[in-house]
Amino acid sequence: MTIGRIHSEESFGTLDGPGVRYVVFLQGCPNRCIYCHNPDTWDPNGGKTASVDELMSRIISCRNFIKNGGVTLSGGEPLMQKEFVREVLAACRKENLHTALDISGAVPLDSCREILDDADLILLDIKGVDSDSAGVLAGNPGCFANAMAILDYCEQNNKAVWIRHVLLKDLTCTEKNLQQLAGLLKPYNCIEKVELLAFHTMGFFKWEALKMTNPLAGADSVSAEEKARAEKIFAGAFQK
Repeated sequence: MTIGRIHSEESFGTLDGPGVRYVVFLQGCPNRCIYCHNPDTWDPNGGKTASVDELMSRIISCRNFIKNGGVTLSGGEPLMQKEFVREVLAACRKENLHTALDISGAVPLDSCREILDDADLILLDIKGVDSDSAGVLAGNPGCFANAMAILDYCEQNNKAVWIRHVLLKDLTCTEKNLQQLAGLLKPYNCIEKVELLAFHTMGFFKWEALKMTNPLAGADSVSAEEKARAEKIFAGAFQK
């Protein structure tokens, strides 16, 4: 039985896929997102260990809450633990539980096709609108091309996708960026939803606790008004 490394678990999640969900945040991520609110997930050797059976026992104990929602595997970057993820997805399928995979393009398509096939829904975090902006935002220019290749694969295979994009003042929460993002995504019929996520500072204490330099120290959260304006700009450009 494969052993996974888990950062944390949420038994009543409502923000990571449809319905009420059991959300598993897996350990390990090669990206270095400047807005990350869980930098303690980066270390692949951190967190706690669990077997697939142990994790499934906890998931099944919450079946009454999640039966109309499902299970979301997030991170970190869950595809860093491919075999564990594959086995958990298979176990959830046997239990007739809907599954979502929250990924970032950190792992190339060639390394994850089969796992994408196994999930019911892909939550795909688009870090930027090109490799340069992805490099600034995620410290990994390649994650943009990887994410777009994954999106192409989902389109070809009719795999449902929700797009996620973090709004940062003066970086992504601009009319130019939002129009570029809409132009990138507009051709894809597999996209069921686009979530624009407002940057917040609630995770700053983790950077301090880990004695890490926070690249956004002093930055302000994106307000509800700024988010609403961004959503209006994006919606206008995304109309098909």
